[in-house]
Amino acid sequence: MQGGYRGKHYRALNPVYARTPLSGEGASRYGGRFNPRGVPALYCSLSIMTAIREANQVGSLQPTTLVSHDAAIEAVFDATDATALQAQGFDETLLSAGSWRDEMAAKGQASTKPFARALIGKGYQGLLVRSFAPGASQNNVNLVLWAWGETPPARLKLIDDESRLSR
Repeated sequence: MQGGYRGKHYRALNPVYARTPLSGEGASRYGGRFNPRGVPALYCSLSIMTAIREANQVGSLQPTTLVSHDAAIEAVFDATDATALQAQGFDETLLSAGSWRDEMAAKGQASTKPFARALIGKGYQGLLVRSFAPGASQNNVNLVLWAWGETPPARLKLIDDESRLSR
């Protein structure tokens, strides 16, 4: 196993899911670059601006709910490490392919799905990966989570001290 992730991160989500921000339901329902349909996932970013870019990649800025989490995730694969990525049989070119949505529509699966499934099968709870959203740089990094809960080894706490999302 590589390393883990500890600290804050951000998630910009569709307001439809604002009352259940830890469900992973949207990603499960539609699938994403790093999760097949039926597999819940949380797509988060290490910076607020990256989260907003990620959530609004197509068209104009849409209504977005921004949340923050405090995380202590023990098993996170770092796909920003080119050597580790190559050891898994992938490279950034394969991960960054903008055709993943077209592949999903045509084949029901993007070429990044076997990579994600392999990592999940090896016990990884998440993936650190560069953002490929328009305008993102090498410094814009996402954290994709496949496993999370209230306790270790994949503890995730929503920061909502005033219970704003439950109103």
